[in-house]
Amino acid sequence: MTTWSGAQAVSRRGLLRAGAAAGGLGALGALGACAGPTGSPGGDTLVLALNRSLVSLDNKLNQFEAAVTVQRAVRQALTRIGPDLTPRPVLAERFELTAPTEWTVRLRAGVRYSDGTPVTVADVATALEMYRSVNGSFLATFFQEWPEVVPLDARTFLLRSRNPLPTLDYLMANILITPAAANRPEELQDGVGSGPYVVTAANRGTGDYSLAANPRYWGTPPRTRRVEVRFLPEESNRVVSLRSGEVDVIDTLSPDSADQLRGLSQVRMQTTGGTRINQLFYNFRKPAGHPLSDPRVRRALTFAIDGRQLVDDVFTGSVAQATGPVPDTLAGAVRTGEYVHDPRRAREELAAAGVRDGELKLRIIWETGEFPNDTMVMEAVLQMLRDVGVRAELQQFEPGGDISQWRQGRGGDWDVIGNGFSTPTALAASALQGMFGSTPEDERSRDTYQGYVFPHIAELVRRATSEVDPRMRHELVSRAQREVWNTWPCLWAFVPRVVLAQRARVQDLSLEPTNSYELAAAGVSTP
Repeated sequence: MTTWSGAQAVSRRGLLRAGAAAGGLGALGALGACAGPTGSPGGDTLVLALNRSLVSLDNKLNQFEAAVTVQRAVRQALTRIGPDLTPRPVLAERFELTAPTEWTVRLRAGVRYSDGTPVTVADVATALEMYRSVNGSFLATFFQEWPEVVPLDARTFLLRSRNPLPTLDYLMANILITPAAANRPEELQDGVGSGPYVVTAANRGTGDYSLAANPRYWGTPPRTRRVEVRFLPEESNRVVSLRSGEVDVIDTLSPDSADQLRGLSQVRMQTTGGTRINQLFYNFRKPAGHPLSDPRVRRALTFAIDGRQLVDDVFTGSVAQATGPVPDTLAGAVRTGEYVHDPRRAREELAAAGVRDGELKLRIIWETGEFPNDTMVMEAVLQMLRDVGVRAELQQFEPGGDISQWRQGRGGDWDVIGNGFSTPTALAASALQGMFGSTPEDERSRDTYQGYVFPHIAELVRRATSEVDPRMRHELVSRAQREVWNTWPCLWAFVPRVVLAQRARVQDLSLEPTNSYELAAAGVSTP
């Protein structure tokens, strides 16, 4: 964890010039000592290099997209969100809304785990209970309520709820199924799954995993027999390793790195619109009387941020400023406003809210790798805040550290967090539920998004996510987005495009808007 203050920051112009000269990479402190892999992969092995550590083999507490690509190759769900951002069957052969508060689900015949045992209805019920019970669950925030599993026969069951859950087929795409006896309300580090791969070696400390084709897989066998997953936090290491042929796939690239790779004969690039929003999100756990508890202060601070400068000079056009509280790529998203750079207005509105020049000091925290060029962005933001009389300090966490405790308000105090929020259902309603639909009861268990609790908004989101009629649901979702925008939850936010680079020998790897892909569908050519 690294901390520094405004006195150590260079000017914005100097920062951007230095960043360009350094290939767009920020200082990573001790992480710079991490070395790249050695040796080229074999003809039947696909090597992935991740920029964030794969800390578990299920997704109860993390929804980092590249991690989910690997996790879903080992464990599967009833459905999955396809490239067209609609649900597709996986373990379920039937998933049908048969009553306003009832879905009928039938497991596919012959689905088995890698140890040969069958996937059962009881496993689904236990999985829902474990995802519900885990402390600080990321996915729990998407569920307005947890459905009850009502068995009908060995393969058929109902998912029954008190209120309608009209998008449950989307939501269940994120509940990975594990044998009931082995499941626990925590991140699983081992165990079997029903996916096309099994884990043969794992090192949570280094973030390195080895996968092999599941010989008992119930579906189409994976095209590549072995997959190696490596954690390389330094973007320069990932780029060099890809160019040298030591790794096959890297993702979440900065614009500078993407430019270095374009045009190389042995490298292919894929880019698509994404379902993720990156934010400088306020801490809503501040006590009454704190400046950040005042929406006028939150709004005034947004005028300090030169978003256009960040988009053009740091991200070189690879992102767009957010025009609402959720990404505009999501179904049901509407434009609610825009971020405007006006330092004079920032000073005037801060003064009107009773904040004197130099009086306010902010601590900005984030985890390295949360988004490309994160350090450059934070240093530029620090300078922009200084320009309107606001002091700030930056606190940077190493990947795999304890920032999740800080997010929950258990690790330490902070004011703004650099955060990315992925919406795995690709629905605006789900994004609203995940970020802005929490209640005071949720906050008591710390199952809220940075402490954001507005009961009237939570009720509006509840109505939106429970509405069966599509037209009425869209009206409610649109209204909820406008209400959220007016609370000014972010200092600044942007929507990135998804970028992936692969060696030419990798075949049929199709990047999806969720920044993931079907690992079993990818093959490698023999040299």
